[in-house]
Amino acid sequence: MTAPTILVVEDEEDIRDIVAFNLRQAGFRVLETGDGRGALHLARSRQPDLVVLDLLLPDLDGREVCRRLREDQATRHLPVLMLTALASEGDRVVGFELGADDYLTKPFSPRELVLRVRAILRRTRQAHSEPVVVGELSIDPERHRVEVAGQEVALTATEFRLLHHLAAHAGRVQSREVLLERVWGYSYQGYARTVDTHVRRLRKKLGPLAGYIETVRGVGYRLREPA
Repeated sequence: MTAPTILVVEDEEDIRDIVAFNLRQAGFRVLETGDGRGALHLARSRQPDLVVLDLLLPDLDGREVCRRLREDQATRHLPVLMLTALASEGDRVVGFELGADDYLTKPFSPRELVLRVRAILRRTRQAHSEPVVVGELSIDPERHRVEVAGQEVALTATEFRLLHHLAAHAGRVQSREVLLERVWGYSYQGYARTVDTHVRRLRKKLGPLAGYIETVRGVGYRLREPA
């Protein structure tokens, strides 16, 4: 089996070298660039399995790179791990709202970086079951396709997993802790806002079916079964 390819986007050469070295030691193939335009070019031309993306880049910043990746049909499902010195909760929320799959702050543990990359790849490649249909919502895991009243809706990989999990357990409340474990693959201590941010994005994208996702105050969320 071919080793997954990771695109590392970091303008500080010493940090980029550390990230690339540890990923190669873990068995990954690595592409490197120090700017946003180079990242977009490599993402489109080389089709990596995941992007480790710094936010503070010299030309296009990481937020703009992430936004463009999500807008491009060829790269919209590409997992993105943001790696940045911007550590506030607001910065994390913005990152997730732009479609990042995970967010790791500097200084970071190389071991944790590798673990998070593996976790993202594991859940991205995880085999799913049969299509799920709830009312006017249709989810096809094999084709990674979601339709709202017959119209396709573009979701990121994480948004897709979250919606699929809620739909597969329609009518049952899912706590934030359970969603973090089942959708993100490991525990995010103190990161419950991550779920809220992704649910908010999902509701916006579901448009007329936004009300399908119900908030259960103090617990979590539930995908309601239409009458």
